[in-house]
Amino acid sequence: MKPTIAIIGAGAVGGYYGGRLAQHGFPVHFLFHGSYEAVRRNGLIVKSVDGDFTISPAELHAYSQADHMPKADLVIVTLKTTANHFYESLIDPLLKDQTLILTLQNGLGNEEELARLFGPARIMGGLAFVCINRMNDGSIHHLDHGHIKMGGFESCPPDRVREVAELFNQSRIRCTVLEDLRYGRWEKLVWNVPFNGLGATLDKTTDKLIATPQGQALVRTLMLEVIAAAAGNGIHLPPDLPDRKIDETKTMGAYRTSMQIDRQENRPLEVEAILHHSLRAAMAARVPAPCLQMLYEMATLP
Repeated sequence: MKPTIAIIGAGAVGGYYGGRLAQHGFPVHFLFHGSYEAVRRNGLIVKSVDGDFTISPAELHAYSQADHMPKADLVIVTLKTTANHFYESLIDPLLKDQTLILTLQNGLGNEEELARLFGPARIMGGLAFVCINRMNDGSIHHLDHGHIKMGGFESCPPDRVREVAELFNQSRIRCTVLEDLRYGRWEKLVWNVPFNGLGATLDKTTDKLIATPQGQALVRTLMLEVIAAAAGNGIHLPPDLPDRKIDETKTMGAYRTSMQIDRQENRPLEVEAILHHSLRAAMAARVPAPCLQMLYEMATLP
């Protein structure tokens, strides 16, 4: 029997990955917020570099309230981290004794908070390397990439992590298992800190941030500070990582990061999870991070 899956916070990321799982026959139940009425009318429409698809209104299990959803075997959390204070009220109604919880959220601290609320043995963390946006009509545009890396948090059994990874691999989503989830979190921050942070504060797409030698130097400086902060916390990332991340970014075109879009649309920014937790970790390890400090202060300006 296929596991019942719940997507909590079905925006661009949750809608895309949940949609792929549903497209491949898994019973997926989506908790929508702003796009609920649109998807109830039109279904879940995905325009993807890996092939367009639609989950029709008749086939789509869409909800606006978590307590109307069935209990799940796997809960995938794709909320913006600015909504983490809703964890308990949204997730608790969905849990069975053996339900697993996978967070595909940005930044640091999400697994720790979920473990505090629901116990560490059921918690997994995932990193979605994807360029994706949700449009005003509720449709999702998948522009590039899509690979997921995931790992268990503390006492989550490795065999259960592999089982969940296989669900994605069966659904045209490349998913690999990390030996060290903390390594994966810091590796993704090397990209997220400069491109989300600068995208929001300067209101520039990724291509413009690296269009000049000066822009690339600024991005690289922030990346090196994140790498140093990671090393101060026992995570040793390869020295060529900034070059690789910048080269990968060049394939994205004029991509608006999630924080840039949130700032343009006057929504709360994921400053704490992406920038502040990284800065605090650097400070705790006594690692200088002056550019990260300045970026955080700029991002918190009204």
